[in-house]
Amino acid sequence: MSTSLNAGTSRGRVIVVGAINVDLVVAAERLPGPGETVVGTRVERYGGGKGANAAVAAARAGAEVHLVGAVGADANGTQALDELTAEGIWVDGVTVLEHEATGVALIVVDPRAENQIAVGAGANAALSAAYVTRALASVLRPSDSVLVSTEIPDAAVEAAVVAAASAGARCVLNPAPPIPGVADLLGYGPILTPNAGECVELAKMLGDEHTDAREAAAAIMARTGAPVVVTLGDDGALVLRPDGNIDHVRPRPTVARDTTGAGDTFNGVLITRLAGGDELDDAARAANVAAALSVAHVGARAGMPRATDIEAGSRA
Repeated sequence: MSTSLNAGTSRGRVIVVGAINVDLVVAAERLPGPGETVVGTRVERYGGGKGANAAVAAARAGAEVHLVGAVGADANGTQALDELTAEGIWVDGVTVLEHEATGVALIVVDPRAENQIAVGAGANAALSAAYVTRALASVLRPSDSVLVSTEIPDAAVEAAVVAAASAGARCVLNPAPPIPGVADLLGYGPILTPNAGECVELAKMLGDEHTDAREAAAAIMARTGAPVVVTLGDDGALVLRPDGNIDHVRPRPTVARDTTGAGDTFNGVLITRLAGGDELDDAARAANVAAALSVAHVGARAGMPRATDIEAGSRA
């Protein structure tokens, strides 16, 4: 059982449901084209997976974090859990599957910090809805905030969103990637946090053809009745609320070395700030600062800031 390293500084209790991976990163002079091999100088291993990454971001931002997910009964799984425990994350909700491998992401990063990612889901693909339901039943409280990402099966995502709604807990759903099952969950009113491309794609799944992220987000919000936060990379973020207010969170100047995990950082800090009582606009501004800080280092988690770093960055 993990113990929290953030005791005494918690901004609330956060439950994260999502993927746990190992990231293998190759730094190359350019990204490969179709059928092309590009040779990099080195391979580096990092902890990854959208669920695990967001959990680390939330823990560093000051939340008490419980993670629900799956790893394989292999060395990668053991190391992944050890790394998460060292971050103060409760991993009791992570199941170890005997006949599955831990998920692996293969990442190529170029000098401009652009990347290409291919993921072998492994144990993440075997995370069942029944397990998610049981795991959340043992830990979830109405005062909790739940963050769900979609690198796990549709049924597991649905189980997490339904459990949060049934408990009366706040739910943030990061549709990365936008899976077909997301459309069926909008009636539960989760706060959605797509990037611009995901926002347009999700709106299209709903039958709303928009090429502009703002228009697509408004169409989605009309279905959920809940806010939509669209991450825009170098352009910051948009916060759309059902009362008609739209806030453009301005970008933060930064020198990017690797954008892997920036979205996970944003989501982890956003849910932490909401769990601690911040208004959505304030939470999004803090999350935007954290994401900008995170890209200054190679590896999804290496640059994820602590709460004090986020506060300092917010004042800069």
